[in-house]
Amino acid sequence: MPEGRIIKALSGFYYVQTTKDVFQCKGRGVFRKKNITPLVGDFVTFDIREDKEGYITEIKPRTNELIRPPIANISQAIIVSSAIEPDFSSTLLDRFLVLIEAKGIQPIIFITKIDLLTEEQLQVIQKYQTDYEAIGYRTELFSTKKQMDSERIQGFLKDHVTVIAGQSGVGKSSLINVLSPNTQLKTADISKSLGRGKHTTRHVELIEINHGLVADTPGFSALDFDEIEAEELSDCFPEMRERKEYCKFRGCLHAKEPKCAVKDAVENGELPKYRYDHYISFLEEIQTRKPRY
Repeated sequence: MPEGRIIKALSGFYYVQTTKDVFQCKGRGVFRKKNITPLVGDFVTFDIREDKEGYITEIKPRTNELIRPPIANISQAIIVSSAIEPDFSSTLLDRFLVLIEAKGIQPIIFITKIDLLTEEQLQVIQKYQTDYEAIGYRTELFSTKKQMDSERIQGFLKDHVTVIAGQSGVGKSSLINVLSPNTQLKTADISKSLGRGKHTTRHVELIEINHGLVADTPGFSALDFDEIEAEELSDCFPEMRERKEYCKFRGCLHAKEPKCAVKDAVENGELPKYRYDHYISFLEEIQTRKPRY
């Protein structure tokens, strides 16, 4: 049986790309019975029936998967934050970073719309860039209006399966349109009253750009930590992960425990306090969520 990768899911159909062509497939009923949903990015085996149509018969093991957006086998995630309109939010960026880290996916931070900033506003964003790069995150500032920037960004995509994620209105679709003008994904103006963009991306699709595959995904402004336990959260913060072995207590949550290496680093100015504050806020959110049954 032929094998391929799902590059688009739309209205119950899965579009499977092989080395030669794209086939429109349905999922077998056995997947529904086992509560398995094929995802964009899945490697699958399928049975061809007629005229490039068929049925998916097997889903290969996944290296990782995301629920929102529903996509699998990603090698890196570009998290797009805007510098302005909507205003940059380190809290929201950290929520995305935690969710990406929890899946073992390499994150890259893009901050857009820097061409709209005053010199003073730009300095604030550059300070954030310095902080995140010190943690170990590649952080790029750019304007999609500059051709040089789009060419620079394309270098990140080669030989990767990249998911582009971020709050609505930060410019994800605009970014892909600049990188691949033939794509021309629909974009929408920011809703001034809501301070966020309209949801313009209706499905997940892998698009080939610069010898890599890129997924444009629906923007969303609410992210939860349903799949992350309190004991796992600090491992989603690289600067805490590398210091936890120096805490006095094994399993330290870096909250109320004494002789905590993470808290000491924050007090000494080695770690950004806002990152620690976000960690504590996320920890409380996880600890107070309703039990799952």
